[in-house]
Amino acid sequence: MRLKGDSEMGFFQDMIAVFKKRQLVFIESYKESDDVYTFVFEKERDLTWKAGQHGLFSITHKKVKNPTKPFTIAAAPSENVLKLTMKINDNPSEFKKAMLELKQGMTIGMSGPLGSLNVNDEHPTVLIAGGIGITPYRSIIKQIEAEGNGNKKPIHLLYMDSEKKYMFKDELDANNDSISISYLDSRDDLHQEIDKLSTLYQNNGQYLIAGPKSMVDSISSYLQNSSISKKNIKKDAFHGY
Repeated sequence: MRLKGDSEMGFFQDMIAVFKKRQLVFIESYKESDDVYTFVFEKERDLTWKAGQHGLFSITHKKVKNPTKPFTIAAAPSENVLKLTMKINDNPSEFKKAMLELKQGMTIGMSGPLGSLNVNDEHPTVLIAGGIGITPYRSIIKQIEAEGNGNKKPIHLLYMDSEKKYMFKDELDANNDSISISYLDSRDDLHQEIDKLSTLYQNNGQYLIAGPKSMVDSISSYLQNSSISKKNIKKDAFHGY
């Protein structure tokens, strides 16, 4: 349970983190699927974050409209690089066009890290991902794997992707000893799995939702309609940019 004081402390920590600015050196990019790219940056020694957090990232090598956007950090704190994974369609924004133009040695700006989408291992956890919303959970699961001591309470990942692409599936499956994973391709199937777990854990569990904003809002409402308290729900809504 997050007490009011914890929420206020998190808010002030985020406000302080916004003023921590740095430049990240670009290493490489590669495709995860037809329209999803991962961008890899050098990780400075003093840079750390909690698994599941995001940063504010800025284009600095050219002038673009709205040059600063929030993105979840897809890498775990234990990894020696910082990774951003994003969907880029055939008609990308100026921001994403600029990301595709990055060459080795170029830089982008970063403020943060920010956010409280993290796991409290004293409660059973249900991670709910829609499509590109898997990125914070990659970080969380990789960190649990790196720490190697296992969580005290069960963790379930419900990963819905109507296109059945399931990014990071090989990595996720490699760590399936500590986390129960369900791959789903319809909202009905997702609701069924949520029903099972919310009935099992009720308000003793914590429920994290990440994905497109419409999906996050819908699942949050669904959980609340299933008598899950709002304070036990954490959300990370992804925008298209």
